[in-house]
Parts: sequence; C-alpha cells; structure tokens
Amino acid sequence: MSDPDLIDEDEDPATGAPAEVLEARIDASGVRLDKALAGAFPALSRARLQALLAEGAVSRDGAVLTGGSAKAQPGLYAVAVPPVAPATPQPQAIPLTVLYEDAELIVIDKPAGMAAHPAPGTPNGTLVNALLAHCGDSLSGIGGVARPGIVHRLDKDTSGVMVAAKTDRAHAGLSALFAAHDIERTYIALTRGAPSPATGRIHTRIGRSTGDRKKMAVLKAGGREAITDYVVQATFGQPAKAGGAPMAARVDCTLHTGRTHQIRVHLSSKGAPILGDATYGSGSPAIPVRTAIAEAALERQALHAAVLGFVHPVTGEALRFETAPPYDMQRLETRLAEL
Repeated sequence: MSDPDLIDEDEDPATGAPAEVLEARIDASGVRLDKALAGAFPALSRARLQALLAEGAVSRDGAVLTGGSAKAQPGLYAVAVPPVAPATPQPQAIPLTVLYEDAELIVIDKPAGMAAHPAPGTPNGTLVNALLAHCGDSLSGIGGVARPGIVHRLDKDTSGVMVAAKTDRAHAGLSALFAAHDIERTYIALTRGAPSPATGRIHTRIGRSTGDRKKMAVLKAGGREAITDYVVQATFGQPAKAGGAPMAARVDCTLHTGRTHQIRVHLSSKGAPILGDATYGSGSPAIPVRTAIAEAALERQALHAAVLGFVHPVTGEALRFETAPPYDMQRLETRLAEL
C-alpha cells in the first residue's frame, strides 16, 4: 500500500535455471525445525530457511514441510534453493494502459496482479519491467537499480492509477509531494458490512503487527501516523437485524498519509474489511456475498486506486486522473446491488 500499499511467489527467475537441491541428514529430534536446519545447512540463514519452509521448498524423506516451529524428526532433509534473480530488472514488453506521458513522467492504470517492482518471489512481470521496455533508458535512477522511476507503490493485487518518474528532477519533485501529502488520492473499496458512521476519519498509528510480522496493524504506540477519510457511497443487502450492518458496501477512501496497507488495515479496524482480502479480511461474508464474489470471479482484494491528482513537479500544471474499477470489481458491485 508503502504508500497505500507502498510494499508488498515461487517460481524460478527469468533465467529458467533449475533450483539447487541441498541434502543433509538430521538425526536429532526435539529441536525446533528451523534451528536444526540452520545447523545442517550452514550456508543458509535461519531466516532464509524459514522463508523456504513457507514456500514449500523443504522436505523430509520426500514429504514437504512448512512449519519452522515444529520439532525436527530424524530423516533425510532436502532444501530446494531457487537461483538468484538478476540484480538489475530486465525490460519486458508488457502492455501498459498509459493515461499520460511526457518527457518527465508517466501515469498508468496498473492492473491487479502486477507488482510495482521486482521482489523475492516476483522477479519479473512487474511494472518496472514494463516501464523499462516502454521508456527505455529514460527512467529516473533515484529509486535504485531495482526500482527505477518508482515513487510510490500499490499492492500487487490493488488496481489503479500510479505515476512513475522518467527524470531525476521529476522523481525528486514527486517524492516531495508524497512526503508532504500534497497529493489527491481516492480509492474505491467493496467491503464486508460497512464502517459506522457512514462518513468519518480514521486516525491511528500503523506499524508491523506484533503477532504476525508479515502484516500491518493499528498500534497503540509506535508505528507511524495514518489518516484515512471515508464515505459509504452505497450499501448492499438488508441488515440481519434492526440497526445492524448491511451485508456489503461501496466505500470511497481518501488518503492523507500513505502507510503500508493503510486502507486495508483501517477498514478492517472498523469491522468492514475489504472483500477478497485474504490478509485482513477476518471473518466470512454472508452467503449471498460469497456467492456474488464467486460469480464475479474476484480473486483479490476489491480495492482500486481511482483518483490521483497532483501538480506536475516540473511544469507546474495541475494534473488529475480518474479511472473506473476493472471488470471484476464492477461485476461484483452489480451482483451486490441485486441483493
């Protein structure tokens, strides 16, 4: 998110090289598995082994293991270590929906399923790969070799408007605008239930969850200030009881800060998680809503960055871009409206 989603699977990198399989026999039992593996495979850190366990790359006597906190048992262990991805992203001719482009910057409508830049598990097929092919050598290098041109990010499964810098001066100017929160950013979310009241501001601190370091959470102390204004634009399905929440809603969210997963965390904290959000969507929607999700073939969080407005950092021109949600969200909203 990150910016709304400024941060973020396992396939070999573009080289197509096979994974290296390391084997070792462990005779001890009763020790935590990740600790025992670290002793048996000294070339791999414990953190790296935990990640490989989560990816299903570790096996004992041919059986795949996933939990590093489990106790080790005697047997022959194998670890499939994927090849290292190239340090520099490669251009890939991936079609882009370009909303605006000049010599300084480019604005695109990012599809769901495209990561902003290469990361572990997503070595290619990213926006950076596409921009390198589209823009050639003109992308700003301030973001570093792995993230040229990237000023802000959307989650891989969040669709919508993004801007990237083609020159260093545009990168610096855009970064200053984001840092000062002098950017118009509005998102459309389809939620389970609806936040109450129908209009409000969510003002919290967001940081890494103490229970799951892969997730963000609202914190009482620490983290960073996070502010989201929201408006419930429509509700769907009658409440189960008088005064209760509807089955689902369409919510417009305006960001005043850009923290990782901000909207997803904030709406979940209001008891109205985004539909399709496997990370923050605790609880299950009503059966009619689940049916609507299946019929719409929604396979991601129903979140779309609909509006991005800013002053061009070089020309001073006021720019504003707005896109409609993609087909999966439109179809889901149509189904929800029939409840």
